[in-house]
Amino acid sequence: MDLTLPLRHWEMFLHGVWVSVTLTLLSVVVGFALALPGALAQQRRSRLAFLPRGYAYFFRGTPLLAQTFLIYYGLGQFEFVRESWAWVFLKEAWWCALIAFSLNSGAYQTEILRGAFAMTPKGELEGAKALGMSERQTTWLVLLPSSLRRAMPQYGNEVVFQLHSSVVASVITIQDILGAGRTLNARYYVAYEGFVTAAILYMALTFLLVGAFRLLERRYLRHLLPPEELKKLQKGALGGAAFGSARV
Repeated sequence: MDLTLPLRHWEMFLHGVWVSVTLTLLSVVVGFALALPGALAQQRRSRLAFLPRGYAYFFRGTPLLAQTFLIYYGLGQFEFVRESWAWVFLKEAWWCALIAFSLNSGAYQTEILRGAFAMTPKGELEGAKALGMSERQTTWLVLLPSSLRRAMPQYGNEVVFQLHSSVVASVITIQDILGAGRTLNARYYVAYEGFVTAAILYMALTFLLVGAFRLLERRYLRHLLPPEELKKLQKGALGGAAFGSARV
């Protein structure tokens, strides 16, 4: 195995890292924008709550690869799609991947937020009403911040899952991390160099993401830690500098 091959083509892998990270972060952000209204509709038991439930069921119940193929290969079969303004985006593999990833992530985030909303103590909401807050103020100032804190570990899993799922982009001609590895292997007729390099890069990105969410959890969830763990945090044994002087 020639370990110098990936080093000689580091620009290709760097570009792959940029594409994978960009797709992951954008799909999570867009997915959150899709998930929030659906989760709120279910939490408020709206008459239209069946729509986000059906959306979440469909996209959680079907493989991401099939969803990506349906968007990238399937929509172009319809003439009215090709003649519409949407074809400007749908003819590009990158936009098709972003749409598929965002819809998939939004479905999982809908369930994450729905569960977090359901676990919100009633006392917090009742206290907001007692202070004279409107329903909108209660949602944005009490329900959402409190729920996002509790959902932080699940969101960490979702971001890592989305990063790993982004390998699907390589099958529709996008040069992500895995795509760079496959290109290297095909160019030099090797079997391991490209895939091993891709695996190492995914592991490194996962390590960084997990570390970032651990720091966020220690900062925003420390009021839920056992007393002995909290004492360690206050002494800085678990990265006290990351907490700063923020009030919880």
